[in-house]
Amino acid sequence: MLAIVLVALTALGTVVVWRGELGRGRAVVIAAVRAVAQLAAVSFVITAILRSGWWTGLFVLLMFAVAAVTSARRVGVRLGGIAVAIGGGVLPVLALVLGTGVLPWKPISVVPIAGIVIGGAMSATSQAARRALDELKTRHGEYEAALALGFMRRAAALEICRPSAGQALIPALDQTRTVGLVTLPGAYVGVLLGGASPVQAGVTQVLVLIGLLAAESIAVLLVVQFVAAGLLARD
Repeated sequence: MLAIVLVALTALGTVVVWRGELGRGRAVVIAAVRAVAQLAAVSFVITAILRSGWWTGLFVLLMFAVAAVTSARRVGVRLGGIAVAIGGGVLPVLALVLGTGVLPWKPISVVPIAGIVIGGAMSATSQAARRALDELKTRHGEYEAALALGFMRRAAALEICRPSAGQALIPALDQTRTVGLVTLPGAYVGVLLGGASPVQAGVTQVLVLIGLLAAESIAVLLVVQFVAAGLLARD
């Protein structure tokens, strides 16, 4: 029955995207198949990974590398600046959460929190970079006008791209503001299903949401500065 439901949902998404001319319908199929295959593979190897701190560290690095490559390809820029932006958002959050002992230095804790924060920073980085670069392209005349008025190149670029790029934080802000009222996110449900009390699940979810918001804010800030300085540009 699960397989039937998954196929039906994939077909529904494919038809909507195809008939609604929202993109290529097969992209939905490819994403669904990849999700199944990747989660199946992770499910098989995760047990071995969680037995070793070294393997856990390597797995976190792999997640970061995949996130950076995915974001760079999505935006259409070189890897370096994107990787620095994502890493700049992720590292302070993980250092604070793990370094203070709020979460224990155990593989079962490190892998989930690292995956959540890296994933959030990746999404925010991709959105912010695309918005900033697109805005500079479409409003190039305003950028030139700012230069004519005496603005430095970086300052002129910031005036154009910063407001639009900042909108990449809207999903994280909305999710944090409405948690418990509109949705019960994955961390809360997972901890609850794992046998913890509702209070413990709530505390974990708050930590995840605020950590995500901090990581994404830093990543977006770095992306905007890189774009304005000309360090992040499409080929």
